[in-house]
Amino acid sequence: MRIIIIGAVAAGTSAAAKARRNSESAEIVVYDKDSFISYSGCGMPYYIGGEVENADELTPRDPAFFKSKYNVDILIRHEVLSINPDQKVLKVKNLTTGEVFSDSYDKLVIATGAQAVVPPIKGADGRHIFTLRNINDMNRIKVYIDENRPKRAAIIGTGFIGLEVCENLKKLGLEATLLEKLPQVTPGLDSDMAVYVRDHIEKNGVPVLTAVSVVEITESGVILSDGKEIPADLVLISAGVRPNTVLAKAAGIELGVSGAIRVNTKMQTSQPEIYACGDCIEQFHTVTGKPVYRPLGSTANKTGRIAGDSMTGGDLEFRGILGTGIFKIFDMTVAQTGLSEHEALALGYQVQVCHNIKPNRPEYMGGREMVIKGIADRVSGRLLGAQIVGYEGVDKRIDVFVTAITFKAKVEDLFHLDLAYAPPFSTTKDPVMYTGMILDNAIHRGRPLITAQELDTLVQSGQKYTLIDARAAAQYEKNHIETAKSIPHAKVRAAAESLDKDAITVTYCNKGVTGNAAQNILINDGFQKVYNLSGGHKHYCKIHSEK
Repeated sequence: MRIIIIGAVAAGTSAAAKARRNSESAEIVVYDKDSFISYSGCGMPYYIGGEVENADELTPRDPAFFKSKYNVDILIRHEVLSINPDQKVLKVKNLTTGEVFSDSYDKLVIATGAQAVVPPIKGADGRHIFTLRNINDMNRIKVYIDENRPKRAAIIGTGFIGLEVCENLKKLGLEATLLEKLPQVTPGLDSDMAVYVRDHIEKNGVPVLTAVSVVEITESGVILSDGKEIPADLVLISAGVRPNTVLAKAAGIELGVSGAIRVNTKMQTSQPEIYACGDCIEQFHTVTGKPVYRPLGSTANKTGRIAGDSMTGGDLEFRGILGTGIFKIFDMTVAQTGLSEHEALALGYQVQVCHNIKPNRPEYMGGREMVIKGIADRVSGRLLGAQIVGYEGVDKRIDVFVTAITFKAKVEDLFHLDLAYAPPFSTTKDPVMYTGMILDNAIHRGRPLITAQELDTLVQSGQKYTLIDARAAAQYEKNHIETAKSIPHAKVRAAAESLDKDAITVTYCNKGVTGNAAQNILINDGFQKVYNLSGGHKHYCKIHSEK
């Protein structure tokens, strides 16, 4: 059997390696038009910033490695021009010599990846304008910085790569400005979590402009649609990627609703002898079962392995993705998995959210607060998603949420997880457990939450309500929500008699715990509609700091 793989890097090389592990007799050839066939794309921003000193650390494997270890022939600087599925023939061009030749296959894998999106901006082809998608892009940026010593950078887009490059350019001493077309940074997060990221970026000296459009790039800067010019002698366009499907489409291979190649769980395309994997394919969501496009290196490795297994008789099948992502911006860690609130609402779920502010470990052990947003289905109680902004320990918690969501956990299940505890690592009840408790209280135990946005709607609605600040009087005097009454927790029982039990009542404290305690007192005293403010006064103020 002759296997040809179009494209290397994460997906293609994983497919080749797994196919070889399953079959010693197969001929395996990989064509890649680039010079680098295996590299850590996620490490590129850190080489630009100098944290990774040697670029060779990002490119550990070359064609000779794959030939010696796997007996796989990888031909670099070879571009596949066309696929003929009926005859099982490819047309290939040697980019070094210009020679064009044909090759035949029994099984074919398309691992053509994705390419950077460059919006239709006037002047976007200047020598000081870059995208960052591969090692060649990285090297061009590094050379430009070393030779030209730019002073100011504009970064268009605030996804993972844009923010990571921003941090690393700051380390090099450049003044950087972030430009985002959407009304918030980090498009994958809900807006009530993105505010934390934006605040942190700005506190680290990076101006952030949201809801702006770039119409032109000149040698001296970036011009916005309102005529404002942002000075810049280096511009990074980080506006996302699109699947590279030109070959597949020309060969009549079916694309999915996202525009990426449609595959089944064994990575087969609409042509049974042709498989596809990596950033060029459409995945499906583990929660909803619906098609999505979430190109990540971890998924590329996984789907490549499945493709290599499937074509050689294996039984591996893809189980979907949650769109899990994590990145660092300065010293802050940002992570997400599953459905966001706005995605869940758009899909028709009756959504319950909570905002849980807890330290990653006790403060006496140097703990620092993280903000966890949990998203759940109010009907079934199933956990749908989680987003975390914090510092140490975010990666641990997001992976627990990933595991729970993957195995269809309900919010009440989180409390029963036997998580590791010792003061250097966690609080006695882990923040994951607290998140489950808060959501369980809201969904099943008659302790409803109200978000900052919902409270604003209530205040503006004209309905009768009572807003209770359950913190100490001194905290109330320092700062409070405008229409709130100061009734400290210790005085709630006595004050209950003078309050309207039939009116909507909202309690709050700093972060939610004491507000819940006051809520319990009122509910037990016969109050009919009592809500606790999700995330408390601290989260409410963060939301309103952006307005």
